[in-house]
Amino acid sequence: MKKSYTSEYKTKLILEVLREEETINELASKYEVHPNQLLRWKKAVTENIPGILCDKRKKDVKMTEAQELIQDLYAQIGELSSKLNWLKKKSGIDIR
Repeated sequence: MKKSYTSEYKTKLILEVLREEETINELASKYEVHPNQLLRWKKAVTENIPGILCDKRKKDVKMTEAQELIQDLYAQIGELSSKLNWLKKKSGIDIR
């Protein structure tokens, strides 16, 4: 049967792993968790720390700038499409 652990429990274990007061194997036997599982959790945490610690205000500003750019580009596409259709109609050329 597969065990499931709460995020609080995982956090507690990972903090102990990061303290390095005991080896992975000692912690694994102490908490009855496979050592590989502890290593996977540690890797997941250490890889995601930059995203956790980033300045969310800068991220929000970049997102709004990107959304504004997308809206401007869609507006340009619409304008150019209507101009092209008008030119096709006036010139009598059937370009697809």
